[in-house]
Amino acid sequence: MSRLLPLIALSLSALLPGCAAISNLSGGNDLEVFELRPLDDTPKRCGRGRLTELVIEEPKSRGTLNTERIMIRPSAIQTQYLPDAQWGDTVPITLQNLLVRGFSAYDVFTHVGRAPLGMGGDYALISEVQDFNAEVAGSGAIIRLRVDAQLVSEMEATVVSRASFTATTTAKSTRSADLIPAFDTAGQQLLAQMTDWGLRGIGVNPASCR
Repeated sequence: MSRLLPLIALSLSALLPGCAAISNLSGGNDLEVFELRPLDDTPKRCGRGRLTELVIEEPKSRGTLNTERIMIRPSAIQTQYLPDAQWGDTVPITLQNLLVRGFSAYDVFTHVGRAPLGMGGDYALISEVQDFNAEVAGSGAIIRLRVDAQLVSEMEATVVSRASFTATTTAKSTRSADLIPAFDTAGQQLLAQMTDWGLRGIGVNPASCR
C-alpha cells in the first residue's frame, strides 16, 4: 500500500486509474492512500502575543462518514465508496488533524491540540461533518464538504461563535485521478474559512497575521 504525503506533491501519473463503474465496491485489497494538504503551516505572527489555549475536539459525523473510505454518491439517496482509494484516517480524524495543524501556525495560541494541557483549555472547537463526499454529475462529480462548528469558551461555558462552512469544487470524471485533487482544493477552501472564523472568535484579525 502506497502513501502519498502530502497532496501538494501529488503526481497524477503515480495514481492508479480510477474505476468509472463506481458500483463495483469490491475493488482490490491494495487501495491507494491519500491525505489532504494542511493549510500553509509556516509560523505566523499576529502581533498579539500568546493569548490562549485551543482544543480541537474530534468532529462528530454520521456512521457513513466515520470511515477511511472515500464517499461518492450516485444519487441523493445512495452512498458508495471508491473501490481503489481511501483516506489515511477516518474523515473526522482527518479534519481534526488538519485543523490542529492550521491553528498551530498562529503565535496567538499557547497550545493547540486534541486535548488540553491541564484540566481544561480556554476554548474548544466543536464540530460535526455533514458532507464530505463527491456527488455524480453527468460524466463528472461535484465535491461537497460541509461542517457545522461552534467555538466554546471553556471558562464561561458559553458558545462564543457558531457557523456552518461549505466548500465545493468539480471533478471532470469519477476517476480517482480527478476526484482526489478536487477534494484537496475543496479542503483548502474549508480550512481557510474555519481558521479565519476561529481567529476572529478569539478577537484576532487574520489579516494582521504575517
